[in-house]
Amino acid sequence: MQEPALSRLLPLDAIATGAEAEDWRAAIRAAGELLVATGATTDDYIGEMQQAVEEYGPYIVIAPGLALAHSRPSPAVLRTGLSWAGLKTPVEFGHAANDPVRLVIGLAAVDHDGHSSALSRLARMLADPDRLKRLTEATGAAEIHGTISDYESSAE
Repeated sequence: MQEPALSRLLPLDAIATGAEAEDWRAAIRAAGELLVATGATTDDYIGEMQQAVEEYGPYIVIAPGLALAHSRPSPAVLRTGLSWAGLKTPVEFGHAANDPVRLVIGLAAVDHDGHSSALSRLARMLADPDRLKRLTEATGAAEIHGTISDYESSAE
């Protein structure tokens, strides 16, 4: 079975640039609200993502300026999906090396398999410093979505 493309998991409606967030909780909420708006999760998932950081610390800050907000699969996840919240002003999550965060990617997965395959594809895409720079400096959803689609076309 072919896995859904990142560009399908991350529809245009799940991408925001210039999101306002005064702290890490609001940054996670920005990414979470996009998951809710596109039908990937219920509102409860936002609290679950915030709770994960409260419990385990800022482990979701996986690279300089980049947080991958997620929680374990739960009834609040309706389908596997991604969201992209580019922050207008970077926020501190409390990570020693990778703060402040400029981009919060939300990940919701119905099971651990969906979680790990989406995560590995995302990691491969973001591993290219030039592509990551293009994505984080993009000013609109269409530009971000196009860069992701171009990556997937070239990766096939």
